[in-house]
Amino acid sequence: MRNGFILGVVGAVVLSGVVGCKKKDSDAQTAGYQQQPGGYQQQPGGYQQQPGGYQQQPGGYQQQPGGYPAGQPTGQPTAQPTAAPTAAPAGGGQAQPVDPMLAGAATQVLNQMATQHAVPGSKPVGSALAGNFQQGQVLESQIQLQPGKCYTVVASGLPAVTEVNVKFVAVTPIPGSAMVLANDQDTGAQAVLGKKPNCYKNAFPMAVPVKMVLEVAGGSGIAAAQLYEK
Repeated sequence: MRNGFILGVVGAVVLSGVVGCKKKDSDAQTAGYQQQPGGYQQQPGGYQQQPGGYQQQPGGYQQQPGGYPAGQPTGQPTAQPTAAPTAAPAGGGQAQPVDPMLAGAATQVLNQMATQHAVPGSKPVGSALAGNFQQGQVLESQIQLQPGKCYTVVASGLPAVTEVNVKFVAVTPIPGSAMVLANDQDTGAQAVLGKKPNCYKNAFPMAVPVKMVLEVAGGSGIAAAQLYEK
């Protein structure tokens, strides 16, 4: 009878331990962790230990061996700068003077033009006015028109020049008030002011300072002008 009582007590203790262990296992699973070889695994909503770190199930982060992956860049692409359009060079202004000897063919044409258009006996005054022109640019030189004399100006441009103008402009002490005394009436790459049988004459009884102005109004390149006097 005593032995039976002892066996009963032992059996109750063992059964109690088994029930307690099962309850603990159940509680552990309910809490979200399950022991695996190498660590614990958290059920959905927790963490799973992997070699090198923890892995969160859907709704969390995943650590890869060596650390967390970097986030992807967000935001709009950066606008690239654009260059401002370059303005076209303006016309007008002074042309680049060149030595008349370097003007070559342009000055040779002037001699032929003078023979054809200047009054017989006319002689060149000074050297030719020559330059390298962009369209709209001018060159000028100051000269003295003597009383009673007859003047002719011949001008020519090389083939890239399509329109040449030449004129006399009065020299005045007030800037911007200069008056055009005479200008050619030709079109094209050649121009003559004071063609024979007429020529330009100084109407004053004294020497008059004027500016001889050579302009390339069309095209660009070398052009030259020469003053003749009789």
